[in-house]
Amino acid sequence: MTVASVSRCLALLELLAGERELVELSELASRLNMPVSAIHRLVTALVNRGWLIQDIASKKYALSLKMSTLAFRNLDARNVSEVVQSVLNRVATETHECCRLAVLENRGLVWMARAQGATTGLRYDPNMGQEIVLHATASGKAWLGTLPEEEALAIVYSRGFDAPHKLGPNSAHCIDEFRLRLAETRQRGFATSVEEGEAGTAAIAVPFRASSVYDAPVAGTVSVAGPLIRITPDRWPELADALNGAAKELAQIWPAKARARPLGST
Repeated sequence: MTVASVSRCLALLELLAGERELVELSELASRLNMPVSAIHRLVTALVNRGWLIQDIASKKYALSLKMSTLAFRNLDARNVSEVVQSVLNRVATETHECCRLAVLENRGLVWMARAQGATTGLRYDPNMGQEIVLHATASGKAWLGTLPEEEALAIVYSRGFDAPHKLGPNSAHCIDEFRLRLAETRQRGFATSVEEGEAGTAAIAVPFRASSVYDAPVAGTVSVAGPLIRITPDRWPELADALNGAAKELAQIWPAKARARPLGST
């Protein structure tokens, strides 16, 4: 299989991963800018390998559950321990909001675990499979705020200000605008996102390190998010305190977790 074939295959899987309904072959070809004959060969191979399913009546295609199975298997292999989950559970219970942990991987962040603390009223249940847009999320800014400014801005600039999903009305649209928000993050000591990553929501985040040594590398971020009407500026200090406490705990237990099964190990 050529590199081009691998690229096409991955593009097809990524496209179908975001679809709720089955998709026709011609639509797949159009959206991927590929000849119908080429896309037909590709989907046939993926159906045969169990990655796609085809509806007999409509002849349309969708992802099978094989990708979901592999994703859960990978998460289990990465060993998010009960003690790490217990930290998230406690913060979620204390704040009555959704608490999430993201880990650093390939110069970006990936959602790893969450806990829901909202028991009444509006609940924020975000999509854990959604890409973390660094410039528009509290978690992204919390991590970028630990880097030298030039490095942080270069990462954001290389990714651009577009996103695979619709961002909130307050998201930054240029590097100068983001530079100001990064400076605010550094000055404040924690990151915020108010209708930046998503309309109607707000979030607070702080980074946590791979050990309790003061200059240990950043391992990821821990955040709290919820409806805009609840994550208000007057609550920011309270939420930041809860997250900073969690970050200290995570730094103490992360080395043991890493020894058990390092992230990215083979």
